[in-house]
Amino acid sequence: MLHQATAVAIGGRAVLLEGEPGIGKSSLALSLIDRGAVLVGDDGVILSRQGAILWAAPPPHTAGLLEIRNVGIVTLPTVIAQVALALTLTTDAPRYIERAGEATRGDLPIPHLAFDPRGPASAVRAEYALALHGLPRTETA
Repeated sequence: MLHQATAVAIGGRAVLLEGEPGIGKSSLALSLIDRGAVLVGDDGVILSRQGAILWAAPPPHTAGLLEIRNVGIVTLPTVIAQVALALTLTTDAPRYIERAGEATRGDLPIPHLAFDPRGPASAVRAEYALALHGLPRTETA
């Protein structure tokens, strides 16, 4: 199923970047890619469930395309990755949380955080969010 989100993979685990148009999903993805993440999809990903694992893949019609605001569209390598965390980008995210919430994607529970994308450390904070709250990578046969 097509899911309206941008996603990147960090160490084989996908982070879904969700939120309203213009909130900064592609910009956060670009910052994460600059730090070593790999694009799954920009402005839409294909989610598919295989057992207890949710996978994110690039949609065929936009695979590898990432919009860089005020610059244009670039083509990047893509991967398919296990969904480990959903971040809903919003400017009114709580400053402190004790634990992640839960969102259902593809009929599976996924750790979820409201996430403020503003500030120079947003990519680092997203990496820490994945490390602290993301699902572990499941090895598949």
